[in-house]
Amino acid sequence: MGFFDTILSPIMVAVAWIMVRVHDLLVFLGMSAGSGWAWVLSIVGLTVVIRILIIPLFFKQIKASRSMQLVQPEMQKLQKKYKNKTDPASRQKMQEEMMALYREHGANPFSSCLPILLQMPIFFALFRVLNSLGPLAQGTYPGGPNIGPLDQQLAAQAESSTLFGAPISETFLSSTDATVKVVTVFLIVLMSATTFLTQRQLTMKNMPASALDNPMARQQRMLMYILPLIFAFSGVNFPIGVLIYWSVSNLWSMGQQFYTIRRQPAPGSEAAKLRADRLAKKRERKGLPPLEEEEKATEEQPRGGQRVQPKRKDRAKRSGPGQDPGAPVPSAVSAAEAEDESDDDVGNGEVRGKDGLTAGERAQKRYEERAAQRRAAAAKRKPQGKKKK
Repeated sequence: MGFFDTILSPIMVAVAWIMVRVHDLLVFLGMSAGSGWAWVLSIVGLTVVIRILIIPLFFKQIKASRSMQLVQPEMQKLQKKYKNKTDPASRQKMQEEMMALYREHGANPFSSCLPILLQMPIFFALFRVLNSLGPLAQGTYPGGPNIGPLDQQLAAQAESSTLFGAPISETFLSSTDATVKVVTVFLIVLMSATTFLTQRQLTMKNMPASALDNPMARQQRMLMYILPLIFAFSGVNFPIGVLIYWSVSNLWSMGQQFYTIRRQPAPGSEAAKLRADRLAKKRERKGLPPLEEEEKATEEQPRGGQRVQPKRKDRAKRSGPGQDPGAPVPSAVSAAEAEDESDDDVGNGEVRGKDGLTAGERAQKRYEERAAQRRAAAAKRKPQGKKKK
């Protein structure tokens, strides 16, 4: 066993263990126990397990990338401030202010690389496991008769497993089979395209225009084009199983990133504008006023929970011609209360409570109960007035 395998040995055992357990689960669900799609899907299962484990780091990466881009305008001002100051004291002061700026915005230059850095050992461990399938199956593997639960019999099954007729342990350069080359090229293109789209989605759609015109943003755009080329040229050396892992991982990143950016876009970015348009259309379909008008109305309401009470008018004036003077008259205060609570209900998005009513319906119900009480009180007073006459 070489030095590289010795360092990666614990990770190789973990990778082999996950692959074998996913394979066992697929066999339990009815797939063939021998060579076949069960081993191909075990690599997909390995990818899913790893990506679930690093979900917290993924969200940290999204937040770090956003913070690093948003802090760039202030970083440029700081660099201009110390542009011509090269003495050690000025350089140290600049570093201190830079670190304070990072802390203020919660930015970390290294957080955006954590998911990739964490996956690299797994990537190389899977590479070594797939390259070791042949020696394991033949009993000539220098590290012993097995890698964790992956013994000689299972290694022989995995080595002979194919994706569309191409063995998962073969590479573009090591094989003369046309099927292997076609499948490999397809996976390399898929891997490069998903890498490009993931980077573009993060740097172009989720950043405001003000954060796109700085050295870091230009560096990110450059990486957006360079990384796919690196994967394209280096992919010819990777086994098909490794290409499966990386392609599935990129597809997972795209979906996870799309969901995150759609629901929590950076302020001022294209994604934030699209989300605002979606919310506006949704409110329009529900018959709600635009959010700007609702926020303006909320700001105009008096503070401290005090409601402006309308001036009470003379009871004779409220009784119009043809109206029974003894009939109950709706209270202006109650009407204002009902209107206020109905407006609050609009802002709450028609949320229903345990009684099955919205805030507006609840307010209307209280208003009707108070009106019924006033009618009952008026009915009691009316006979007394006739008796007095």
